[in-house]
Amino acid sequence: MDTEFFKELERFSLLVKKRVSTAYTGGRKSLRLGHGISPVGYREYRKGDDFKLIDWKAYARTEKLYIREHEEERSLVVHILLDGSGSMSYEGKFTFASRLAAGFAYLATLENEKYALSLFCKRLYAGEPKRGKSNLFQSIDELDKVLPHGGTNLKPIVDQFESLITTTSLVVLISDFLGETDEILSGIYRLSKHDLIVIQVLAPEEVELRFGGDVKFVDSETKTPLVTRVTEGERKEYLRKLEEHNSRIRAACNQVGADFFSFRTDRPIFEAFTEMLSKAIVVKV
Repeated sequence: MDTEFFKELERFSLLVKKRVSTAYTGGRKSLRLGHGISPVGYREYRKGDDFKLIDWKAYARTEKLYIREHEEERSLVVHILLDGSGSMSYEGKFTFASRLAAGFAYLATLENEKYALSLFCKRLYAGEPKRGKSNLFQSIDELDKVLPHGGTNLKPIVDQFESLITTTSLVVLISDFLGETDEILSGIYRLSKHDLIVIQVLAPEEVELRFGGDVKFVDSETKTPLVTRVTEGERKEYLRKLEEHNSRIRAACNQVGADFFSFRTDRPIFEAFTEMLSKAIVVKV
């Protein structure tokens, strides 16, 4: 993998739109309240609260039980979910998507945050949270060895992710998103409790349908062949359905506060990051 674009990424740093909560100690504030350092206020005691959190001085003044709440300091874990199914093998999509994944891992590394790089097809192959450039380049070596294969089903993938990750994190979901629209939308809604970035990667031929006449298509996931004649009318209908499909994904992301980007594989990789990094997910420094 060519990682020259990493040098350009050093001008940027991660900025999470939501405060995050993870299991790792660090410098970012979380939504988790408890035995932290920074006091954020008081609330009345509720059944089930830890007695250790009661402010007895407040009780002496008011004769009411109050809990003093604190914000815990937590670090950010960037969970990168990368589609490794068969459809990603088409025209360099997985190579482009891998560079996007590596770029986000590098941004996390620059901030001394942890990243977890996970592949998925019909199931999730969860990666362990890692930190540091040595681990990053090991992850890149592993990505270079991946051969995309199999089908995709977001439901069991999100099921697995939710069972493994119980704290709010930054999630970067990278795929061509050419599956069933409702299944994709369901996955986005379920992942929306995290700070979510959704990135679509498509080949130019998929964006423009650069075919004409009699064509034999082979589904890269099921290997099912389809022989058809591509007319100008069919091309326009395909483009209409693709735009409708992507519009529904974009609308779902807007509804839940996620960022949605769609990139062609012929887009220079740093231009893709410049577009993303100019939005709320990161800030220029």
